[in-house]
Amino acid sequence: MTTPLRPLPEDWHKALAVVAHPDDLEYGCSAAVAAWTDAGKEVAYLLATRGEAGIDTLPPERCAPLREQEQRASAAVVGVTSVEFLDHRDGVVEYGPPLRRDIAAAIRRHRPDLVITLNHRDTWGDVAWNTPDHVAVGRATLDAAADAGNRWIFPELTEQGLEPWNGVRWVAVAGSVTPTHAVDATTGLDRAVASLVAHRTYIEALTDEDPEQYARTFLTDVAGTVGERFGGRPAVAFELFTR
Repeated sequence: MTTPLRPLPEDWHKALAVVAHPDDLEYGCSAAVAAWTDAGKEVAYLLATRGEAGIDTLPPERCAPLREQEQRASAAVVGVTSVEFLDHRDGVVEYGPPLRRDIAAAIRRHRPDLVITLNHRDTWGDVAWNTPDHVAVGRATLDAAADAGNRWIFPELTEQGLEPWNGVRWVAVAGSVTPTHAVDATTGLDRAVASLVAHRTYIEALTDEDPEQYARTFLTDVAGTVGERFGGRPAVAFELFTR
């Protein structure tokens, strides 16, 4: 039997979502974000890159500002107004202390209860190879949740006025092949579709299918599959790490 997914804890107020590229959250968990902001929770986005290497027909200097604009519009659809970019190079993000420090600094600034990231493992269910950017950012985010609370790992952050924040209670990984929890996507699914469609330039370069039909089919299918383990309700799955 397939183990049912448990509801993600709701006793939190602030979340910080950390991913590698524009559109990562829209493919991964924006229906949950919409439900959270509806409930009065604060969610901020932090992106390691501007996705400048993501569209073959656009050179990076033209692609980056366009994808940033689309990401901000996409976030607004689900109630997110705080969107930050770290300016690591798309496609060659490296796991290591500099990336951990950047994410830890953001955690100290935002002081979230919940941190969200994307699948940090080598593959998507042993079927498709994950990108190195996803792996690096996901793993660094899991580590930075602890780094943010330790004043001795990156003491320069304290010198910059960013006091340690040891208040992260959970890190939730979207897109995990071993999820443990889920969030009901019923009320947020339509806005999740619109949020993904906001990345129109990227989608039109990816497929000849109508962007809205493409987004609705993809997100509805995923939410329905997750829902089979969540009482039959469409849902967004997460692997939850407690701190």
